[in-house]
Amino acid sequence: MKYIALVATALLSAGCQVGYLAKSAYSQADLLRKRIPIEDAVKSEKLTDEQKRKLLLAQEARLFAESHLKLSQTKNYGTFVQLEGPYVTYVVSAAPRSELKHYLWRYPLVGEMPYKGFFDKDDATREAASLKTEGLDTYIRGVSAYSTLGWFRDPVLSSMLDYKDYDLVNTIIHETVHATLFIKSEADFNERLATFIGNKGTEAFYRQKEGADSKTLAAMKAENVDEEQFGKFMSTELKALEAWYKERQGKEISEEERRARIGEIQARFKSELKPKLKDPESFKKFESADLNNARLLTYRLYFEDLHQFEKVFDKLGRDFSKFLSYAKSLEKSDNPVKDLETAAAAQ
Repeated sequence: MKYIALVATALLSAGCQVGYLAKSAYSQADLLRKRIPIEDAVKSEKLTDEQKRKLLLAQEARLFAESHLKLSQTKNYGTFVQLEGPYVTYVVSAAPRSELKHYLWRYPLVGEMPYKGFFDKDDATREAASLKTEGLDTYIRGVSAYSTLGWFRDPVLSSMLDYKDYDLVNTIIHETVHATLFIKSEADFNERLATFIGNKGTEAFYRQKEGADSKTLAAMKAENVDEEQFGKFMSTELKALEAWYKERQGKEISEEERRARIGEIQARFKSELKPKLKDPESFKKFESADLNNARLLTYRLYFEDLHQFEKVFDKLGRDFSKFLSYAKSLEKSDNPVKDLETAAAAQ
């Protein structure tokens, strides 16, 4: 299973947490100091021919996102940074143990966000440990790419070059969506929008690059079908889990009872969904993962059913420019998710 890159804006706007802000700002500045132009990177003897090919592919994807998908021209991804490890940041998520609800951090400019990012894994581990003492579920994950929403010129990172070709293209488009439109305190909407345009945009990229009979396009579409099925499965399961928690409000839920209920989701995945997947290996970690509310909400963030975006996209003639204009019209909305649902349902 692939995780689409997370937006690590938290690294840049830590509010009153002066120590966190100072350390994050230093690490971000250090990362930016290491940037070298792509044209120099592709001449370097330190990179393999395959890595150089992917750097050039990232440039193609960026230009396509700007010209064909009408995303913002940002000057991002014109440079390269070689990381020392597999991830650029580590992100902490949290949730109450008796409720399927994001624990939120508040930041200036971007508002409330359901995660907090750290350049140092030990710092992320300490944050998670502190949240656990407050009775929260926590989840730490490594992030291979992130967007600074146009505040800085984001580089292509060495961690991104490990992606499959179409995942790299998807990531470039996904992050460029964030740099084009990011609605304050609407992380779920922002991530789903970027995921939707990333998927559709990548299909359009390969249709133009390799033609309608593209083998890359066929492989990607098969993977997208699996992701859509997984998204629908998780939407159903998480709504049922929310109802289960609400039925027990005010009552004590033992950890054993809670673990058993979450385990039912994995059991149904194995018996009902896995046999239907074109490539069951893509989600093989799910059935054995150590799930809790924080981790389950991450699946919702990235794999929620996107059919409402699809319906609006269809109504707009599958025109990326019109669809993006519609999405931008929701920037001042009090509830963009609800407005999207209304538009999708309209005749």
